[in-house]
Amino acid sequence: MESYTALNQPGVGLIAMIVIGLLAGWIAEKVTSSDHGLLTNLVVGIAGSFVGGKIAEVLEIPVFGFFRTLVAAAIGAVLLLWIWRLLRGRAGVG
Repeated sequence: MESYTALNQPGVGLIAMIVIGLLAGWIAEKVTSSDHGLLTNLVVGIAGSFVGGKIAEVLEIPVFGFFRTLVAAAIGAVLLLWIWRLLRGRAGVG
């Protein structure tokens, strides 16, 4: 029987999810050449984990454990920052 944690990720607890969020946000910051603080990296990383998890679910790619969750979260966070920049750039034009 597989145990699920508060964020519905098997094998990843709350503290690990915070660490994953921070790492994913930091990775996304570096990939997109952004400059954010620690709190923004955490928020972007955790939001990215949900986006990356949904993308993996649609593509039927299993995401479990620390490293797979980190990869999914980093991909989701990069996509979120990319979309944010795209929308922010459009809002500034006009």
